[in-house]
Amino acid sequence: MNTFPLFFKLNDQPILIVGGGDVAQRKADLLSRAGAHITIIAPKISDEIRALLFDPKHQLIDQVYDTPYLAGKRIVIAATDDDRLNRQVHADCQALNIPVNVVDTPPLCDFIFPAIVDRSPIVIGISSNGKAPVLARLTRARLETLIPQGYGKLAKLAGDMRDEVKSKIPTLTGRRQFWENAFEGKVSELMFAGRDDEAAIALQQSLADTHARLNQTDATQQPSNPSGEVYIVGAGPGDPELLTFKALRLMQQADIVYYDALVSDEVLDLCRRDADKVFVGKKRSNHTVAQQGINALLIDSAKTGKRVVRLKGGDPFIFGRGGEEIEALRAANIPYQVVPGITAATAASCYAGIPLTHRDHAQSVRFVTGFLKSGEPNQGFASLTNPSETIVFYMGLDSLERLTKGLLQVGRSADTPIAIISHASKPTQQVLTGTLSDIVAKHTLNPLPTPALLIVGDVVRLHATLAWYGDHITNTDQQAHALNML
Repeated sequence: MNTFPLFFKLNDQPILIVGGGDVAQRKADLLSRAGAHITIIAPKISDEIRALLFDPKHQLIDQVYDTPYLAGKRIVIAATDDDRLNRQVHADCQALNIPVNVVDTPPLCDFIFPAIVDRSPIVIGISSNGKAPVLARLTRARLETLIPQGYGKLAKLAGDMRDEVKSKIPTLTGRRQFWENAFEGKVSELMFAGRDDEAAIALQQSLADTHARLNQTDATQQPSNPSGEVYIVGAGPGDPELLTFKALRLMQQADIVYYDALVSDEVLDLCRRDADKVFVGKKRSNHTVAQQGINALLIDSAKTGKRVVRLKGGDPFIFGRGGEEIEALRAANIPYQVVPGITAATAASCYAGIPLTHRDHAQSVRFVTGFLKSGEPNQGFASLTNPSETIVFYMGLDSLERLTKGLLQVGRSADTPIAIISHASKPTQQVLTGTLSDIVAKHTLNPLPTPALLIVGDVVRLHATLAWYGDHITNTDQQAHALNML
């Protein structure tokens, strides 16, 4: 450990910054948020600093630096582009035993400004000891994605109730267990969802229940029954980097995860390692667990007090049957949350370079399922005749010939472009383009695997110029060449 991390209380403390430019402004911004009284000294002080430090408690001195300005200062920052002046400030501070930081000069720093994750009163500092500040900032960015904004409010609520908890739970172990349950359970989820008042009520109820268990002779209080919650989480199209922050957080808190066939292994690996993981996948004509059975599993698990994640490929509300599961949960009085995910159509279009809308090609987009609830093929082609509308067929690859014939029969042009996108967003993604008249023959030559979806419309023409190839494979050219050889 090259440096020891400490947190200074700088509220109302006198701080000196030597320098009046952009670097000085960045340091002044951080220190002002910590409540410091800041003195800036420089021959020229920027307008941005003047706007930032408008409060009378701060002092701006348009002069060259001199040693007497160090008197009474708690810490000093040298933030000029004059190496000689920076070294003089460092030497003066050393003589007076005042901690000094010379910006971007680690050998002349008694302390280091870390990259900061601010969830006040929770504050995290990350430092590379001046070796790799960009890496420290990237580390901070990664932590920012993992730590909800509600952490600060949760910490404040805990602070407000700390004395009350201490009075009602006498043992250190008991208090630790109480706070662990609060910070990893219903109280935290309510706070993170922006339901602050409900979070405070839930924490008070949890404390009352715990106190009642510790005082069984108190007949006026009875602990409530355990209550779990269900999180219906959209897992996206397969690329784990497309998960939302909230989805990842809930996945890492789950006691049990019910996941379907479209959830990739990479996404499933991000769930809490000791959570039970139960496969309830459904494919066309192959339902491992029927929907009513899944509903019952969610309800039964929540009634035992578990935090339940229902992990669904894509988005729960776009052909994901999330609405049916919510209806069952509401009927059983089970609390729930829904976390949207990136649906396959959005991911497929972006990764394949096929905008779903484009001012020159399509002014609307329609998502259509290839099969109805009864399992019967969707025959509603009459409403799909608008050439300026993009159509995305989910679960349509197995009915490619039927769908293309149906569109042709209602008047769509035979040269209407169509794309098949298989394994959207994954390294195994493949794209095949053609027209309504030839796509079946192209696909017959070398069938693409499911899951896959179809994009129909003039926007498909853009694939050739906008496709992001990267690690993803497009087999359009090789398929077209093979077809022409027949």
